Amino acid sequence: MSAAQEAAETLALEVLAWLAASDDLLDNFMSATGTGRDDLRDRAQDSDFLASILDFLMMDDSWVIAFCAAYGHPNEAPMRARMALPGGAEVNWT
Repeated sequence: MSAAQEAAETLALEVLAWLAASDDLLDNFMSATGTGRDDLRDRAQDSDFLASILDFLMMDDSWVIAFCAAYGHPNEAPMRARMALPGGAEVNWT
């Protein structure tokens, strides 16, 4: 695993912790992805799952800004992390 992918996975886990601190956001994430509470633990090391966490966060700019402020990351950090995970290089903004 590359250092970039490892850093991206760490950031995604921080996002998961941030989502877990908000029952509403966590419920929205689980509903949008079909993920159950047990899946959160079981799939926390799965890079595809971690990518889905970043995809969810990036659906709303206010979530990105709030997460980055809470964890001291620049606002572009989730996007850069997403690019380092599976499917990240394939983003098409059409």
